[in-house]
Amino acid sequence: MKKTSFWVSVSMLTALSSLSIPLLANAQDVAKSSRQAGNAVTFRQSIFQLIRSNIGPLGAMAKGQMPYDVETMETNAERMMQLAAMLPDYMELDTSNFELKTSASEKIWANLDDFNEKANDLYLAAKALKSVAQTKDESQYRAAIGKVGGTCKACHDSYKTE
Repeated sequence: MKKTSFWVSVSMLTALSSLSIPLLANAQDVAKSSRQAGNAVTFRQSIFQLIRSNIGPLGAMAKGQMPYDVETMETNAERMMQLAAMLPDYMELDTSNFELKTSASEKIWANLDDFNEKANDLYLAAKALKSVAQTKDESQYRAAIGKVGGTCKACHDSYKTE
C-alpha cells in the first residue's frame, strides 16, 4: 500500500472535519436549510466512500481474488477504525426533512443509538482485524475480514435504502 494514499485520505478527512464544525455545532438537531442538509449528506457520503475504498481490497483478499497483504490489512483496518469513530458525529444532524439524493434511511434518526452501536461494531471489528494482521496468522485473516464485512452488512440491512 502506498504511503501517499494514506496521506491523501488523512488530508481529505482533515479538510472535511474542518468544514463540518459549524454543521456539528447543533448536535442532534434538525437541519435548518437544504444547504446545511446537503453539506451533511456530502460529508457522510465521503466517509462511506472512504470506508468502501478500504473494505474493497480486504474483501478481495478474503475471496482469494488477491493475496493477503498484512500491511494493507493493518493500514485499512486503522483507517476504518478512524472513519467508524467519526460516523456518530456526522450522523447527528437529522436531514430527513429534505429531499436529498441519499441512500440513508430516515430510520437512522429515530434509532440513532442503534446506528451508533453499529458504527462502534465496525470500529471494534476493524480493531480486531488490525490485531489479527499484526499476528501474521494467515489462518485468522478471512474470519477477521468477514467480521468487518458483517458489520457493514448489519448497518446496510437496517439503514440503507438502496
